[in-house]
Amino acid sequence: MPKGSRWVAAGLLRRCTPRNDKKRLSNFYTPNRKSGLFDPKSKKPFRLSRSKIDLFLNCPRCFYFDRRLGVGQPPGYPFSLNSAVDLLLKKEFDIHRTQGNPHPLMKHYGVDAVPFDHEKMNEWRDALRGGITFLHQPTNFFITGGIDDVWINPARELHIVDYKSTAKNGEINLDADWQIGYKRQMEIYQWLFRKNDFKVSTIGYFVYCNGKTDKEAFDAKLEFDVHILPYEGNDSWVKNALTEAHECLMGAKIPSAGNDCDFCRYREAVKKAEKSD
Repeated sequence: MPKGSRWVAAGLLRRCTPRNDKKRLSNFYTPNRKSGLFDPKSKKPFRLSRSKIDLFLNCPRCFYFDRRLGVGQPPGYPFSLNSAVDLLLKKEFDIHRTQGNPHPLMKHYGVDAVPFDHEKMNEWRDALRGGITFLHQPTNFFITGGIDDVWINPARELHIVDYKSTAKNGEINLDADWQIGYKRQMEIYQWLFRKNDFKVSTIGYFVYCNGKTDKEAFDAKLEFDVHILPYEGNDSWVKNALTEAHECLMGAKIPSAGNDCDFCRYREAVKKAEKSD
């Protein structure tokens, strides 16, 4: 298997399209939320997800609008096919988790580990209910994150694992600038598991599925080359990021926009257009 293990998902297109295509994203978007907002005077822990930490790092202004003022960015359309790939991968690795042996992909890429069998695995995977959590007392942030998988090596160290799906020509790697979000995601998960008193390896793994587009016909199935990409994480930035995010929300002034925030650039363009009209 020199080019990565081939994995077939049959009939996914039909199963993964929305059940009611008449529904629009606006049906699920509340532009002015009143609940779940940060209150500087509150003593209760404030729930902050892994994705919202990443939002702060990308654009403090959008983060403030979202968490303090209740005006979030419009959501993107759900990637149903990607979600289906994630679900099927979880089922596949769970077979080996139950058996206590490595997945063939792990053997192929020389990963000396097995899927971690833990009673909280399903809880950790459930991002809607919080996933793995930790109360960061200096900020009173209740940090949450839903993981894809965890593997364990003979030294009893955990490897955090994230599933990714794409369809592209060329080499699959983690070199693109925009993939910094993937890396931060991995590092926050590593940080969360360490804060929950687990011994965590700095090496995490991305199980990267690349959809093949060179087939002669669709034939109601998608084929993927599946790769395991190691990544050495460094979670030293998390502490400062949480402190700065807390200072941002405590402030009375709306912060500046991120350097490359398309949402803020759009808002500014609209303002200019309205003034010139």
